[in-house]
Amino acid sequence: MSNLTQFSEFVLLGLSFRPEDHKPLFVLFLIIYLITVMGNLLITFAIHSDPQLQTPMYFFLSILSFADSCYTTVIVPKMLVNLLSEKKTISYAECLTQMYFFPVFGNIDSYFLSAMAIDCHVAICNRLHYAAVMNHRCCTLLLTFSVTFSHLHALLHVLLVNHLNFCASKHHFFCDINPLLKLSCSSTFVNEVVAMTEGLASVMAPFICIVISYLRIFIAVLKIPSASGKRKAFSTCSSHLTVVFYGSISYVYFQPSSSYTVKDRIATINYTVLTSMLNPFIYSLRNKDMK
Repeated sequence: MSNLTQFSEFVLLGLSFRPEDHKPLFVLFLIIYLITVMGNLLITFAIHSDPQLQTPMYFFLSILSFADSCYTTVIVPKMLVNLLSEKKTISYAECLTQMYFFPVFGNIDSYFLSAMAIDCHVAICNRLHYAAVMNHRCCTLLLTFSVTFSHLHALLHVLLVNHLNFCASKHHFFCDINPLLKLSCSSTFVNEVVAMTEGLASVMAPFICIVISYLRIFIAVLKIPSASGKRKAFSTCSSHLTVVFYGSISYVYFQPSSSYTVKDRIATINYTVLTSMLNPFIYSLRNKDMK
């Protein structure tokens, strides 16, 4: 591995170059991290310990909550250490490890958001056949596919990055693929082509699935005669499923690596940290069964 790069470690630039900002940022992100982990793990435990919540929707929600906890844990602890450390570095092996697990849990997140949209679609548009369609076998297959494809996706990108030579060591606030490509003195053409093509399957396919599901739900809800019935259906299927997560992730990843800017860092914080913290409130605390 060392003969492929001139650097054994990368310098993480962090979120701010001003030292006086580091301690306030540490406190802020520590609070966010603790809320995220405790909130999501509490939801996972509550779902698996309550027999009344053993339904496909809550099964998907428990996986989503667990993935959110892991997703944030891949990034935030190292960021917190660097905020209080004078040597703000990450080893090459740690960087590849972070780069591997970040898309693993990110993709699992997106696939189970689409699974929840499908579940909602079947529950509203095909209620009589819901139990037959969303059975245990279907849920197991969705889980197996999501985990397997997520690992293959991450492995592909890590192997491609591992073949690059790097001419600079100053990096993003965590090991992300696009900003890391900017540090390479090798050709990144293959990496960017794979990101733009294979990325369509790993990111845009679940997004399209969510959009189609909610369009069909919207059409079905409009046909419900009673206003109370429409409100009940709309309350279970919110538009934030597409806006919060996919808006920022598409904005960051579907562009050339040379245009990665401060605005993209803000978008990255949105979908790596804030979304994972808000998911417990959005998906569960508004749900009367979880209350």
